[in-house]
Amino acid sequence: MFKSKSDKQMAKQSDYSSPDKLNRIVEGTRIEGTVISDSNIRIDGEVKGNIQTKGRVVIGPKGKIIGEITCQNAEIEGAIDGKIMVEDLLSLKVSARIDGEIFTAKLAIDPGATFTGSCHMGSKVKQLINDGTKEQTREKTA
Repeated sequence: MFKSKSDKQMAKQSDYSSPDKLNRIVEGTRIEGTVISDSNIRIDGEVKGNIQTKGRVVIGPKGKIIGEITCQNAEIEGAIDGKIMVEDLLSLKVSARIDGEIFTAKLAIDPGATFTGSCHMGSKVKQLINDGTKEQTREKTA
């Protein structure tokens, strides 16, 4: 009947992964700069810059990122040239192409995905990503 504080927190956390809260950058769109979002984002176009979200990042088969990505979860079908920092699960699909650094707690790679660079995995990476995000936020407010 009454919602506890933990119920409200759980609802708020699930809002980030809610399918109705989705930002889309469609094919044929190019963005230069930093994209910051509290919800999920799907990229089928091209972004030259950084992407920061508390939700999930999906890069479609024709999507391309040149820069850094920081997110909760990611599913990659397109190309990344740069660094990707995923707090939980990074999933590289068959058409994924990454040239750069990966920092993630968990990694799933489909046969056919290509990756050139370095990969750092585990719970220490999750803490590093969380600390790094807090430092970036402090730098912006200072």
